[in-house]
Amino acid sequence: MSIPVLTVQGQSLAETHERALVALYEHGARQNTQYDKPGDPPSLDCTMNATVLDPLAEPMIHKAFPGGIAELREYVMEVQGAKDHWVKNVNDAADTRWEYTYHGRIAAYGVWRERDEQGASVERGPFKVDQVEAVIAKLSRQPFTRQAQMITWMPNLDLECYDPPCLQSLWYRISEDEAGVRSLNCNVRFRSNDAWNAAFMNMFGFVLFNRDVIAAEVARRSGRELRLGRMNWQADSFHIYGRDLESAKLRLFDRLATTTFEDRVMEFSDPMIQEWYAEAEAEVRRKIADYDASHG
Repeated sequence: MSIPVLTVQGQSLAETHERALVALYEHGARQNTQYDKPGDPPSLDCTMNATVLDPLAEPMIHKAFPGGIAELREYVMEVQGAKDHWVKNVNDAADTRWEYTYHGRIAAYGVWRERDEQGASVERGPFKVDQVEAVIAKLSRQPFTRQAQMITWMPNLDLECYDPPCLQSLWYRISEDEAGVRSLNCNVRFRSNDAWNAAFMNMFGFVLFNRDVIAAEVARRSGRELRLGRMNWQADSFHIYGRDLESAKLRLFDRLATTTFEDRVMEFSDPMIQEWYAEAEAEVRRKIADYDASHG
């Protein structure tokens, strides 16, 4: 049996995420993975194409994700570079830090960390490309370009990596309507996307990355307003691990008929949510500092 290709779209992020989960649950194929433990049932899997028509429309937050507002804040900070220095020295087998960060790959592509003769952590690589700056500059000069793309995959490292990057690319193009309103369209491609444990936080993180990093700076340089247009989320493998299916049924799928959509979502603009989100930053920075202290 072939892996199904499923397509959904919604006005808001929360709506689109729920529709993608439901489509996977109803039409996904059973598939084993290399991460299964003995006794785990097969995963539900598909190739997903999910379009968020208005990424900043409310409701933005779906409750069916692990963690809470503090974890969302932490992930947004991570996507914008707060943990780039956690990447391990690939030449040190005892280094247990991360293999990569998404922001590290797009902002310093071609670079990895290792230690010099004195033991200091240094950047190495045949070249270093700041793809974030390159995309911003290209969109500022030529908004209709089709060449504004960032990638993460480094074959020299990732073909032998146990857990290589799931995010593969980000592609941008600016469109303009008859009234002169400009929109930043984005395609995000994941090779593998854990629909239950990670996908919502991934999507939320890149919506705010697009708003705060890409669109804001292109607008500043060009002197013209730039709103977020549609975000198309493409996942080669959009899946729920077999071991998570029972939890997903209890927390979402079995509740669809007995709850309203409004019961299952939250508005990011809600003053209380905004207060929690703002307060979480200090705690996230303390967490990062504690990790730094314990990992040298």
